[in-house]
Amino acid sequence: MNHSTGDGSSFWQFFNSLSEIFMGSQEETIDNNNNNKLLCLKNPPIFREVSGPICSLPLVAPDESTSLSETPVVKERIFHFSSEILMFLKSKANQDCGTTNISSFQSVTAFIWRSITRARKLGNDQETTCRLAAGNRSRMNPPLPMGHFGLYISPVQATMKTGSLLENEFGWAALKLHQAVTEHTDEKVSSEIDRWLKSFLKFGGLFSPNLVHVGGSPRFNMYGCEFGMGKAVAVRTGYGCKFDGKVTAYPGREGGGSMDLEVCLPPEFMEALESDQEFMSLVSSYS
Repeated sequence: MNHSTGDGSSFWQFFNSLSEIFMGSQEETIDNNNNNKLLCLKNPPIFREVSGPICSLPLVAPDESTSLSETPVVKERIFHFSSEILMFLKSKANQDCGTTNISSFQSVTAFIWRSITRARKLGNDQETTCRLAAGNRSRMNPPLPMGHFGLYISPVQATMKTGSLLENEFGWAALKLHQAVTEHTDEKVSSEIDRWLKSFLKFGGLFSPNLVHVGGSPRFNMYGCEFGMGKAVAVRTGYGCKFDGKVTAYPGREGGGSMDLEVCLPPEFMEALESDQEFMSLVSSYS
């Protein structure tokens, strides 16, 4: 499935529905026309038109072209964070900032952002950006049901000087991410869509320098899919869309709020990350 057609929520709803059909766990209902029993998905995808702006293709004139950046060769590693470690990170981030609003996901994202930035050995005056793929369904007015099929995500980001990121407490970066997520409202989503329709997508923007881009979600039901071979051993991604600083979040196999982060970095940065004692001391395992 091309990402321009659907987001992670739609992708995993498809797999969960397919598993539901395989396991025969659909709900029974009665066809009012002939009284026959029917099997229906418990959470069927919703294909309903959403009112909003209509864009005309092509978005650009024939002589214009999008910019494509060449990506470096990267190494991939899966780092596992136990539920206890995530609770520790969340507690520390909130304690650093005197709040209780920072989530465990925002905390671990700030942690990986700082760790990757250290591994890159950037100068204190260089800017670094952490970007999250935020879901828009619940933020729209009126909200869309979570089962609505389509692409309903937007980038949410925080940018700062490397010196500020590394010299301040870890919770300070987590708070900046929390504020960016909080400010991602229906008005901002609508404004971004309008701006996008008046321009066009430049794929080179995915590969901005000094970027940490976090996609995926530990909330997706990845290990609940069953196809006759038992619970999956692991979830892994394929070749597509891998670049320096790409991080993908998965639920941990044991559940309980644990999390896996797939990190993509050039070999020299990955070696530095694996040698970072502060980072590795909180990683339960990696592969």
